[in-house]
Amino acid sequence: MSNAPDFSFEEAAQERGLARIAGVDEVGRGPLCGPVTAAAVILDPARIPEGLNDSKKLTAKRRADLTLQIMECSEWCIAHASVEEIDALNIYHAAHLAMCRAVAGLRAGPDHVLVDGNRIPRDLGVSAEAIVKGDARSLSIAAASILAKEARDRLMVDLAQQYPGYGWERNAGYPTRDHLQALLDLGVTPVHRRSFKPVHNILCQAKSITP
Repeated sequence: MSNAPDFSFEEAAQERGLARIAGVDEVGRGPLCGPVTAAAVILDPARIPEGLNDSKKLTAKRRADLTLQIMECSEWCIAHASVEEIDALNIYHAAHLAMCRAVAGLRAGPDHVLVDGNRIPRDLGVSAEAIVKGDARSLSIAAASILAKEARDRLMVDLAQQYPGYGWERNAGYPTRDHLQALLDLGVTPVHRRSFKPVHNILCQAKSITP
C-alpha cells in the first residue's frame, strides 16, 4: 500500500463504465456533542488538488487551504445527522444517514460511490464499494474527509461561542479531560449526545440527587 492516496479505485470503476465516481467519508463518531458530519466529493481528474490525504494527517492550515481548492474544482456536498438523530438511531446509523444525505445532495447523482470503512450505508441507492482506510488510499475519499472535518470543526467553534467553557474550539467535542471536567462543573448542554455514556451517567447522577 502506498503512503499517499491515488486515483486507482476511481480509474478501476471508470474502466467498468462508471463515469461519475464520488468519494464519501464522515467525521465525528467519537465526540460527546454536536452532529456527525459527512461529505461526498466527485473530483475532476484534470483538476485534482495536490497534497490530498487523510484529513488527520494534515495541519489545520493545510486542511483549510485544500478545502477551498476542493470546493472550487470539484462537485461536493456536506451533510449532517443531528444530535437528536444520533440519540434516536445510534451513532453508527446516524453516520450512515449523514453519508447518504451527502451523496443525495450532489448536483447530479454519481454512478458509483467509494465509501470509507468496511460497510456500505444501506440506503445509499447507488453502486458502491467500501474501502478500509479509504481516506489514505483514495483521492476522492481523502477530499471528502477534508471537507467533512473542516466543516465539523468550524461548526464546533461556532457552538463553543454559544456554550463557552467546554473547550469545543480546541477539542471539537471529543472527550478530553477539560471537556469531561466541564461536563461535571457546568452540566449537560442541549447539543450533548445523551446516549453517550459519559453524558448519560451525568444525567443519571443529576436525577438521583434531585429532591
